[in-house]
Formats: sequence, C-alpha cells, structure tokens
Amino acid sequence: MPGSKKGSHGEPTAAPTRGGRRRTRRLRVEDVTVVDSTVMKRAVGGTVVGNTMEWYDIGIYGYLAVTMGRVFLPDADSGLQVLFSLGVFASTYIARPLGGVFFGRLGDRAGRQKVLAATLILMATATFLIGVLPTPGAIGAFAPVLLVVLKLVQGFSTGGEYAGATTFVSEYAPDARRGFFASILDFGSYLGFALGAAVVTVVQLLTTEQQMLDWAWRVPFLLGGALGSVAIYFRLKIEESPAFQATQDAHEESSSARAEAEGRPRNSFHLIRMHWRPMVIAFALVAAANSVAYALTSYMPTYLTDSLGYGPLNGTLLTIPVLVLLAFLLPVAGRLSDRIGRRRVMWLGAGWVLVLAVPAFLLIGLGSVVTTLAGLSLLTVPVACWVASQASALPALFPTASRYGGMGISYNFAVAIFGGTTPLIIEALVQGTGNDLAPAFFLMTTSVVGAVGVLFMQESAKRPLPGSMPSVATDEEAHELVLTQDTNPDLDVQSLPIPAGGPEGEGTRRPA
Repeated sequence: MPGSKKGSHGEPTAAPTRGGRRRTRRLRVEDVTVVDSTVMKRAVGGTVVGNTMEWYDIGIYGYLAVTMGRVFLPDADSGLQVLFSLGVFASTYIARPLGGVFFGRLGDRAGRQKVLAATLILMATATFLIGVLPTPGAIGAFAPVLLVVLKLVQGFSTGGEYAGATTFVSEYAPDARRGFFASILDFGSYLGFALGAAVVTVVQLLTTEQQMLDWAWRVPFLLGGALGSVAIYFRLKIEESPAFQATQDAHEESSSARAEAEGRPRNSFHLIRMHWRPMVIAFALVAAANSVAYALTSYMPTYLTDSLGYGPLNGTLLTIPVLVLLAFLLPVAGRLSDRIGRRRVMWLGAGWVLVLAVPAFLLIGLGSVVTTLAGLSLLTVPVACWVASQASALPALFPTASRYGGMGISYNFAVAIFGGTTPLIIEALVQGTGNDLAPAFFLMTTSVVGAVGVLFMQESAKRPLPGSMPSVATDEEAHELVLTQDTNPDLDVQSLPIPAGGPEGEGTRRPA
C-alpha cells in the first residue's frame, strides 16, 4: 500500500497518522540541502590542498626507496636493501587500521574538519623529522628503528586522512556531482605524487649519487614539512560539512534509542556488527583499487630501477608524465561515474586490468622509453576508473553517523593488506619467481576480488547519501526535485531520514 515502502534497513519509514494508519511522506523544498557554492569550493579546495601534501609526503619515500635502503642499511646487499626499504614503506600501513579506528570514531563524534587538521599536522611533523633523522653512521642501529617509528606515525595519520577527506567532500557535494567533486580529491593526491617525483628528480639532477647518499636525500622531506605547514593553514579555514552538522543537530534532540536506530554505534565493535556487510564490500573495492594504484605509483620507480635496469633518475622521470596523465583522468572518470553510475565505471576498471595488465607489463619490459611510457599509460585507465569511483562510492555505503568510522576501518584494513604492501609483495614475487610478469598476475587477481565487491554494491550515483536529505546545487534544482519526487528513479522519499522537528517535514533543514 502507499506509504509502506521499506527503507534500506527493511523498516517502514512512512510516518504514522494519529489514527494509526501510515501515510506517504512528502519531500518539501525546505527539506532539501542547497549547497552554497562558495563554501563548497573553499571546503573542497582546503581538503584537496591538504591531501596533496599528505600524498607528497608518502610519495617521496617511494621515489627514494632505493636510496633510503642504501642510507639506512649500508652494509647489506642491494636486494636486501630494496626489501628493507619497501618493508619500511609497508610498515606504515600496519598503523593505518589503528589510525582509521581512532580518527574514524573521533571524526564521527567531534567533526570531520577538526580531525582532518590533526591528521595533516601529524603527517607534516613526521615528514620533517625524517628529514633531520641521524644515519646509522651517527647512532648505529637506532637510525633504522627511528625511521620505522616515524613511518608508523605517518601511517597512523594517514589512517584518518583518506576516509575523512572523502567523507567530508562527499557530504559537501550535490548528489548529482558527487563523483566529480570526490574525484578532485584524488586529483590532488596524484598531483602530490607527481610533485614528490619532480622534487626528487630535481634533487637528483643537482647532486651526485654520493651527495644523494650523504645529505641530499633529506631535502624532499624537509621541503615536505615546510609545505605541510601551508596546507595546514588552508585546512584550518574550512568549515564543517552540512550533512554532519545537520546530523549532530538532530542527535542533540533525539533519545538514545532513536540515536541507535539512526546508526550511531556505541563503540567500534558495535560499528562493525552494525555495518559488516558494507565493510566487506568496501574492503573488496579498496583491495582492487589500491593494488593497481600503488603498483603504478609507489612500486613502479623501484620496478623500473631494480628489475629493468633504468637508473634512479630515469626511473623517476618516466613516472612523472604518467602521474600527471592519471591526475587529469580522475575527474573525467568521476564525472563519468555521475553520468553512467559508479558500478559501470568500476566494471570497466576491472575488465581493463584483466585484459590489458599483461600487455602493459610486456610493453614496459621491452625496455625502451616509448614502450615503457605506453605500458605505464595503459595502467592509468583502470587506476582512474577504480580510484575515482571509490572516492564517492565508499562514503555512500554508510549512514552519516557512522560514515567516517565505517570507512576508516574498512578502507585502512584493505589498504594495509593490499595497498601499502603491494610494492613489497610484487618485489618478492619478482625475486622469487624471476618472472617480470608477476605484477600483472597479482593485479588481475585483486581486480577479480574487486569485481565481486561491485557485484554486491548498490548504485549510489545521483542519490542522497544514507542518513542525509537530498543535496542540490541551486534553489531551482530543489524545486524541481520536489516536483518530480514521485517519478524520479534516483529518489526514494520513504527511505529519507525524518527531519529533526518530526515526521512529515514538521521540522526544516536549512540550505548549507
């Protein structure tokens, strides 16, 4: 009967009348969130600038992996030095799940903006301290131990960064353009990687190999600490997301029973029990996306240098244009996901890897600059499809009250297993099998895992985030949405949250 349509958790959401029968809820213009474009641009810009510097800090270590191994394990053979350096990089991801749990819960309670500022401060501080870290020649075995500790601090910080940043941007963006705005965040991430590669390249060009080992390796880290302070300034200027603020206002007026019904978990274990299904889906998507992404970004300089015989400078130079290409492909893929859906774009990414991963690595293995660039470019397409889509798809798996925490746990556990360890796993496979195509087969396997996740994921393009009212860019769009609410295939009024003032639109939501 009309008005008895079930929401996402299987419970009727239409409001009862005084006579006890249910009636169909109606969406009103004042229930729709109209995003202020100026505030949104400032929020997205501040988040992207911070995220760019965060991933610059991560990227420079990947581009200095061979050098860092020689600096902090000077007496070992080259193969062990590479494995040590990649192992240190992987250790960063041991701390990411802990950071995801801690900052995720904090972000759902205290707010996204405050936590994002804290994560960036931690990252910038750790990066600067790596730049002034004594070497084994000065303090012996304590040097590599301190390096691991600082990388663990970076991992703890990053555990709260991506989940918070994508949550923040997704909650700010209008429903119809969420894919595009969320993909801009990753545009900044890969520009950060490219910036890191460029800085490392300039330092390598201006110094000798011995100078790199003696002192020049410190320069990118010191610069990252300085640039991080600028990014912190911009991040402190952004305002809290309207979706989180509206949820907080509603919670202040609600009882504890209603709070639990709205999706506010008591603790992390309760959070997992409430949302384990979307967490499993998120885990599969992140495994596929980050395996191919980290293979292309963090591992490829080492692969080109150690396995294919390129010099450290050439190995870095070859990845810069590829990273820039990838950065500009991300908004294209994000916009495409708004038009045809997240699931279709992710299917494209999975299929691309299954069909073209082996040809891509064969081209790279031919050894010429042209074929190497062609092979690397082939890998940018699935990275763009996976990464751009997950940036908006993952926040849509969880309700507002649990979004940061749910993403923080599922995303970071997946990245710890399939992302940060990808360079180490691939290098071990290459050294253990002697097969330069081992990376391709590994990426094909993780894409199959991701495809299974897409199979069980509900489409979220053009639809309100769970636990939030519809979000649009203009007042005209709000009026049109209300007029077409009975025929709009992307809007289920009965599954929308009841406004803070009561059912049937008795309360109102102010435009953001």
